[in-house]
Amino acid sequence: MDNIGKTAALITLANEEERSQLISTARSFNYQVCTGKVGTMDPGKIISAMMTAAKRENIWDGVSFRQEHALYDAMKEALSGICRGQIALHEIYLSVGLSFTIVCGQMPTHKSEGKWVAVCLYGTIGAPIKGFEHEAIGLGINHI
Repeated sequence: MDNIGKTAALITLANEEERSQLISTARSFNYQVCTGKVGTMDPGKIISAMMTAAKRENIWDGVSFRQEHALYDAMKEALSGICRGQIALHEIYLSVGLSFTIVCGQMPTHKSEGKWVAVCLYGTIGAPIKGFEHEAIGLGINHI
């Protein structure tokens, strides 16, 4: 759990039972963690779902510009990975069904570097027709 990005990815990819254990372990390292799901053709709704979850779990206090900016950039980076570089869904007739994890805290091996935030997205992307999608993953990491 000394790598914040790996922690976010493992939690996102885990099944329900494993996820609970991984979250518990991450919290024992003083990481803040939140998870959620979102499905849409609108990139703005993906960002909104993650920001709402982060605020609900006090990863973002809703006031601090530095926290919001770092979180937003990590989210855009993860979403860019899902969309293969260009954050576009509706415009090119794509839909996503994603699970996400946000992890925030100091890395145990690099405490002098301050807090970091990692966002991992995993799920499917494709035409909005069942069976016309494929897996995708994105990871974004930023310093607060």
